[in-house]
Amino acid sequence: MAKNKNDVLTKANRQLKEFAKIVNSDHALRKVKPDEKLRVGVDLGTSSIVLTVLDENNNPIYGAFEYDHAVRDGMVVDYLESINILKRLKQKAESVLKTELTTACGAIPPNTGEGGKKVVANVIEAAELQCLNVVDEPTAAAKFLRISSGTVVDIGGGTTGISIFKNGKLTTVVDEATGGFHMTLVLAGAQKINQDKAELLKRDNSKEAEVFPIIRPVVEKMATITKNAAPDQLQKPVVVVGGATNFKDFIKAFSKTLKMDAVKPAFPQFVTPLGIAMYDHED
Repeated sequence: MAKNKNDVLTKANRQLKEFAKIVNSDHALRKVKPDEKLRVGVDLGTSSIVLTVLDENNNPIYGAFEYDHAVRDGMVVDYLESINILKRLKQKAESVLKTELTTACGAIPPNTGEGGKKVVANVIEAAELQCLNVVDEPTAAAKFLRISSGTVVDIGGGTTGISIFKNGKLTTVVDEATGGFHMTLVLAGAQKINQDKAELLKRDNSKEAEVFPIIRPVVEKMATITKNAAPDQLQKPVVVVGGATNFKDFIKAFSKTLKMDAVKPAFPQFVTPLGIAMYDHED
């Protein structure tokens, strides 16, 4: 099993660590060549909006994000805020890269339907990018991870999305409304504080020993959703991604309830955004 984990995550972790440095430094990895075809991904998340830029070989060049309140449970609830944030991210990227971004791919939770795709596409188009594609989030994560057989569990701010792949084919897609936002609600109730304070507390790594025991039941529910998604069809490896997984005890608790070993990449919050960009200009 250890070898399988390494096979899945070695290249992904290298790119994720590289991308995290790009985001934190607010610089491009390299200069963009004249007339170079770039791939752009837009992840309209419940807690943040992420813009990713890859080269035509799917190597990360630039990335940026802003925290937001524009999306709830994977659906855009503040259209104008989403557009304004994306416009700022686009302008910032163009300033750093010294080139114009013209196209992008977006994403939605599984089984959101054509209505969800249309809203995401409209946000991207309103930010003056041509939307070439809208994919489901766990499938985007699987593309970045280069998984042909396995289970990808994308735990975002609002939802737990599960995609099961076998021999390169997507066999099962499930989505449930349990994510990081629900952790925040539980934490706010337990600590008797408002949601904004609870969200900041949840993100504070120094408070994890205090926070994780409170939100553990939500993690166990996420694992139960995964276990019940298709009990006889779950494929190994089970790879868990998404910003809501950023707790050191997350995988231990998740695997215990799942009754199957799960793994988590480095910087799991960036897996899906990078995978989304890989679908821009997809042949």
